[in-house]
Amino acid sequence: MLTMDERKRYHRQIDTVGTEGQEKLKNARILLAGAGGLGTAAATYLTVAGIGFIRVADCDVIEESNLNRQILHWQADLGRQKTQSVAEKLRQMNPYVHVDTVTQRIDESNIQALTVDVDLIVDAMDNFETRYLLNRMAIARRIPLFHGAIRELYGQAATLLPGQTACLRCIFVEGPKAAAFPVLGATAGIVASIQTTEIIKYLTGKGELLTNRLLLWDGLHSTVDIIKVGKNPHCIDCGGI
Repeated sequence: MLTMDERKRYHRQIDTVGTEGQEKLKNARILLAGAGGLGTAAATYLTVAGIGFIRVADCDVIEESNLNRQILHWQADLGRQKTQSVAEKLRQMNPYVHVDTVTQRIDESNIQALTVDVDLIVDAMDNFETRYLLNRMAIARRIPLFHGAIRELYGQAATLLPGQTACLRCIFVEGPKAAAFPVLGATAGIVASIQTTEIIKYLTGKGELLTNRLLLWDGLHSTVDIIKVGKNPHCIDCGGI
């Protein structure tokens, strides 16, 4: 149940998702994989929306080159763990949200523990090796994966529902190798906002999700394209379900 203070806080949002919808957000448990450009923007909007439990996993420390896009990391945070910085800001932002932090690299050794008690996974990573690991665990747990990726003024997003839609490997049989890449900070904000909107729609049952569709944002020309995608019956990750 929502408290009176929560009803006041989320009043304008409740007009959109309803009281029952807001309670669903409060009861939701999320793994946010990554506390960088996508992760900090998504964390901000998930927190102010009232997601009840957010587990943030990241192993990196804050560097000056992060500050053009990672909006929860500030000048005074240089040298701190990203998870520490994010948790501090989110707890000030919304005291009704429980923030859990895991300051570890996401890999085979901890992925099961990270996902055992969550309802969905937010892909805010910067490499496909970890994204494929998240994809496989989402399939194993039968929980949604909300994909986002950015580069320069371009971004993409998709909502992946195991057993129902194409998975990440169906769409990208082989992703690019991890490497540093240029990015405009606002691009991270746009794609993370799309991911957050998809999560809220999924949890509240509102609207039409980005399922079996890949959204492509072109900030250079201010256009959005939607590419239809489908399950690959021979997919090495989801072909067996």
